[in-house]
Amino acid sequence: MDIIAIGECMIEMFCEGSLADATTFTKTFAGDTVNMLVAASRLGAKTGYVTHVGNDPFKPFLLRSWTEAGIDLTCVTPLDRPNGLYFISLLPGGEREFTYYRAGSAASGLSPDDIDPAYLTRAKIVYASGISQAISASSRAAVLKAFRIAHEHGLTVAYDPNLRLRLWPLDDAKAALDEVIPYVNLMFPSAPDETARLFGTEDAETVIRTLWGRGIKTVVVKQGAAGVLVGAGGTIRAVPAYTPGPVVDTSGAGDAFNGGFLHGLAFGLPPVEAARLGTIIAGLKVRGRGAIYSLPAKDEVERVFNQGRG
Repeated sequence: MDIIAIGECMIEMFCEGSLADATTFTKTFAGDTVNMLVAASRLGAKTGYVTHVGNDPFKPFLLRSWTEAGIDLTCVTPLDRPNGLYFISLLPGGEREFTYYRAGSAASGLSPDDIDPAYLTRAKIVYASGISQAISASSRAAVLKAFRIAHEHGLTVAYDPNLRLRLWPLDDAKAALDEVIPYVNLMFPSAPDETARLFGTEDAETVIRTLWGRGIKTVVVKQGAAGVLVGAGGTIRAVPAYTPGPVVDTSGAGDAFNGGFLHGLAFGLPPVEAARLGTIIAGLKVRGRGAIYSLPAKDEVERVFNQGRG
């Protein structure tokens, strides 16, 4: 396989207008790691997932959806807990409203016992995020074990801090980041807010040089509409955001970027070109609703990417 991710997927219910007034919701699924996997799979990457799925009425929908997305489910196992659920609405002016029901979810039951070294070493890239660590102490330990194994076998270990202070205190997030940094060789921090909290600076170039100093070879700082800054091979290059039209919903845009980037990397693109591919899939995604619901088709992404090359 090309990419294996460890993390959490939830049922997503989205609506127009406020949650209080909505009468109709669209059911789909989302979660930062699975968003990334679906984006990469849609471009042609062979992907796998390490997670638990809950034994509730949503289980068949999730298993069917992941299979249809092309994700290998060898290490997806059922657990007698509910699947996580969240509601999201898009308010006037582009603001979003979230309500989560994820405490004690099946995915939060991940533990080091769920990490199979033989499975991980089938991949080129192993990926997890700060959310994968934050959902429980056992899941945090699972991520650490997976990254150690991947590092020992010379795989690319990719990590997005994806700081969510609703899930845990900043000190815990920093400690979890510090414990995986020795094994990470590709990181996707976001500026300015996340980098200010985690690294004490809003400056993307400073973040890159700081992480280079800590042994991370490739650092890709996501800056929203300002594009990304790619630090690799001792050089720093800016890649502009791709903005083909009005922005409808930015949910999952950073995850879509990660999926495009990792797909490109797995298929031999240099980091700057992989970043350009990531900005294209993210830019096309934000035209519609839902973190996964609005991901573009492979043909459209490739057409835009190849036009830029010409």
